[in-house]
Amino acid sequence: MPSIELRTRQSLALTPRLQQSVRLLQLSALEFQQELRTALDTNPFLEYDSSETEDVALASTTPGEDAGALPAADTLATAAEPDGLQADSASSETLESAGQDDMPADFSGDYGSRSSTRQNGDADGSDPADWARSQPTLREQLHDALRLYRLDDRDRAVARFIIEALDDDGYLRQSLADLAESVDLEPELTEEELLVALRLVQSLDRPGLGARSLSECLALQINALPASTPGRDVARQIAEHHLERLARREQAELQKQIGCSAEELRVACALVRKLDPKPGNCYGRAEDNYVVPDVIVRQARNKWVVSINPAVQPKARIHRMYAQLFAQSAGASRSPLAQQLQEARWLIRNAQQRFDTIQRVAECIVAHQKAFFQYGEIALKPMVLRDVADELGLHESTISRATGNKYMATPRGIFEFKHFFPRELGTESGGTCSAAAVRALLKEMIAAENTRDPLSDVTLAKMLADQGVLVARRTVAKYRHLMKVPPAELRRQL
Repeated sequence: MPSIELRTRQSLALTPRLQQSVRLLQLSALEFQQELRTALDTNPFLEYDSSETEDVALASTTPGEDAGALPAADTLATAAEPDGLQADSASSETLESAGQDDMPADFSGDYGSRSSTRQNGDADGSDPADWARSQPTLREQLHDALRLYRLDDRDRAVARFIIEALDDDGYLRQSLADLAESVDLEPELTEEELLVALRLVQSLDRPGLGARSLSECLALQINALPASTPGRDVARQIAEHHLERLARREQAELQKQIGCSAEELRVACALVRKLDPKPGNCYGRAEDNYVVPDVIVRQARNKWVVSINPAVQPKARIHRMYAQLFAQSAGASRSPLAQQLQEARWLIRNAQQRFDTIQRVAECIVAHQKAFFQYGEIALKPMVLRDVADELGLHESTISRATGNKYMATPRGIFEFKHFFPRELGTESGGTCSAAAVRALLKEMIAAENTRDPLSDVTLAKMLADQGVLVARRTVAKYRHLMKVPPAELRRQL
């Protein structure tokens, strides 16, 4: 029979302020800037803080007491009390003036998107565009080259259409017949016109662009070589008719089909292997233009100092005049605007909380990985999120949010926070080393190998074992694949 009974239980619920704090912490720098702009546009109690411009020197934010912990739910003073409101507004008026220490004069330099530093005395560095890569994309490069040619409107339009039809590798994957049907021109476009335009595009920049197959791509590159290049004619025959035999290393059959000597075939095969099968990869990619670092790491007086990047620090504050007028109005605490004023205060506090937590995590990472900044990848130590969480007294999930989509600018380049958490591998002596250090060792071994007799994965695993690092062959193959290094048989040069 149905019955009614009472049960007691405990449950954990996040207040709206805690939910906002967690959400802001896991946002990337660009996403946080977008969130702040949206709040400035929609909340009348927030205004852009122009009192501190981008010429502020890079400073190290001093985290407050228990700054990295998530804020506890507190009771805000009602908007109807002017004194309490003014005190709160003054305490959170601006985010940039909280806990900054002066840095040495030689810290006024700027970090570029490359690993080198610029010591020109310019401390601006606050424009996110400064971190942008200037390398043009494939289509931008070809469109720029096309402008140098005198063409009528129709021929230029057809050439531009061919350029837009290329994929990221530089190939034209669609047939000319399909392209002719998809273009709306009067009179109707023919395959002959498209072929002429394709020949023009193939001559605009790097040889091999605009090819319709791998064979044509390699043949275009061979044709662009000087006529006196050794093995050029035999290499053209291989590229046009015998690529499959070359891949299977059927040397005797190749020599028989082409009718050349063994030495001529060896030179031609080496020439073909030096060609670029994906010439479009030499250009920039539109979807990977720039990264805005959240923190900047510099060396001062033999110490590594972490500071928040001024370019990502929010410049927002409570609009004092609006807040005072609202507090003095009758029935302010019951007005819908009271919720917006409370949300504005929460945003100011949680934004400062976000940067305090990010800086504390970054400082802990730098303290653990000091050797990396001195010696590079080979000195990275194994580390997990739990190590940082225990040291800072935070939950592991908070550290995960603080390191996700966050970047650090260092003298060695820009790295994601996650880069400093390589997994642990065992050594023969019973110690440990990081996976990043193993990859660095593999990179050095492969760079020093004999190209005529490259090192196999088994040999690399044995060489690592000789240095005390115990890894399986499949682990070596996985790391080699992550470094985009081909297997030994493809690295061999005859």
